[in-house]
Amino acid sequence: MLDQTHDTEEIIERVAALDIGKATLVCCARVPDHKDPSRRLQEVQTYTTMTRSLLSMAYRLRCLGVTRVVMEATSDYWEPAFLGAL
Repeated sequence: MLDQTHDTEEIIERVAALDIGKATLVCCARVPDHKDPSRRLQEVQTYTTMTRSLLSMAYRLRCLGVTRVVMEATSDYWEPAFLGAL
């Protein structure tokens, strides 16, 4: 039987999603449009899973002010991206 939850809705203003594979990952970042706050800007970039590239991605997400990242990965390929974000 499904029970009703008492969760509060939370809207994340600056968010990114990672699709992680063995050799590359795709990062989609969404942030508010500074010209029209009711609209969103989106940036999709592909990065290699090498350390320098992961650090570059982490720096870009910090510059965009991203506060939440979600990941989807096969196997344990998520670990380098997670550790690089710390």
